[in-house]
Amino acid sequence: MIGDYKNKGLILLKKGQKGIIHAIFSRFGLMLLFLALQVFILFSIFQWFEKFLPHILGGTMFFTLIMVLYLLNTRMNPTGKMTWLIVIMLFPVFGVLLFLYTQSDIGHRALKKRIDKIIADTKERIPQSEQVIKGLSEENQRVAALAHYLYRGGCHPVYGKTSVTYFPLGEEKFEEMLKQLEKAKHFIFLEYFIVDEGIMWGRILEILAKKAAKGVDVRLMYDGTCEFALLPKDYPKRLKALGIRCKVFAPVSPFVSTCYNYRDHRKILVIDGHTAFNGGVNLADEYINKKSKFGHWKDTAIMLKGEGVKSFTLMFLQMWGINEKEDETEGFLSFSSFPVEEARGYVIPYGDCPLDNDKLGERVYIDILNRAVSYVHIMTPYLILDGEMENALKFAAERGVEVILLLPGIPDKSVPYALAKTHYASLLESGVKIYEYTPGFVHGKVFVSDFSEAVVGTINLDYRSLYHHFECATYLYGTDCIEEIERDFQSTLLKSREVTRKTLSKEKWSLKLMGYVMKGIAPLM
Repeated sequence: MIGDYKNKGLILLKKGQKGIIHAIFSRFGLMLLFLALQVFILFSIFQWFEKFLPHILGGTMFFTLIMVLYLLNTRMNPTGKMTWLIVIMLFPVFGVLLFLYTQSDIGHRALKKRIDKIIADTKERIPQSEQVIKGLSEENQRVAALAHYLYRGGCHPVYGKTSVTYFPLGEEKFEEMLKQLEKAKHFIFLEYFIVDEGIMWGRILEILAKKAAKGVDVRLMYDGTCEFALLPKDYPKRLKALGIRCKVFAPVSPFVSTCYNYRDHRKILVIDGHTAFNGGVNLADEYINKKSKFGHWKDTAIMLKGEGVKSFTLMFLQMWGINEKEDETEGFLSFSSFPVEEARGYVIPYGDCPLDNDKLGERVYIDILNRAVSYVHIMTPYLILDGEMENALKFAAERGVEVILLLPGIPDKSVPYALAKTHYASLLESGVKIYEYTPGFVHGKVFVSDFSEAVVGTINLDYRSLYHHFECATYLYGTDCIEEIERDFQSTLLKSREVTRKTLSKEKWSLKLMGYVMKGIAPLM
């Protein structure tokens, strides 16, 4: 019998023991043991090769030269090339073997094949409305060109007749989520990176269980790293007992695999095909400030109603259908989206897949920076930039555009925080303004520009989001909420400290050293 119980009106399913003995013999302990054993074996093999280096030094140097020439001629990002060049030059045998191992794509070839197939099969499920794209072209041809690129890279049409509500805090999104979930009649789809039991998930789960009992199709998908760290292995079975279908995306296994790069970092909630939520807010108490880990948690989200919701329905079903035989997209897309006739502007919900060559997330951000005339205001928790993104930020500022970066004042991780600092001096020199949120941690992922366009979603300014994760976001043009997004940015700015050359010179030497040392391998993190 599943150990579900009521606590303050919340449904909680997680049970477990704590302590050293439990940790050692738990799934976590065994997983670490298997991984440690594999790492030991790999290093033993590498050391065995090292013994022969004095005898084959010439051959090693020649082989290293070949690898360097190969790297210089690949289509890899220049910053990634530099990292691998450093690794291979410092550790010729180990570096080459590690490079070949990561490039072999062990662990995700089958995943890539399934994703390519389902995207190809469903790419034309939502045709682009000629009337909508024509209207956008008449208003702004450069934005229409961006829309053309997004539709080319996947089934990401531009929509009208979609209302957008902006939430400047996770608490506000949570409150509205509960209201909308109560209205569900046909289906509820949830896809989140993190699910952790507590007040937030307990309230949501209570509604989901009630709706499932009434025949609503309730499905939940979360990332395997979340399941490994926060939830029991049999959590899907426990949810099944409540009538909720649950899947874990890429569960963590005890075998070393390159698939650990490809995490599902998306946050999507779709209700009946007419209401969707997107943004940075996961399903855990820190996101609604019921738990304080790093001071006040500043996050953002949006709610869509109308035509644009179809894209989030499709995105969810594409991920859900990776290991399904039946294609369900057509049936669920047939539900009415109830177009909002009076809604102004255009929306483009889009997803970014790490298994193709199109870096949609980064290119949308760079396109906004390159087209900006007055300002680009950016909220992001992490700043680990490749050369292309850093140059775009600097070039926009050097053109006279007001570029402001709003980052955490209290970091959640020391290494990304130190890496962000390594970019500050160069950005400040070009005129980019940088602020840090004094009360706590900024987790929102927001671009807003020129009083006319914005992006709200899950895509951070770091290698994880831009290159290694499954992500999603919503591009907005001319929608009513853009003014509100800018007002929220300005309000948050008032609670933040400005970073200057003077404040930068006072940073701890240990933090600077960590950033300088880790920068060489930042793309591998």
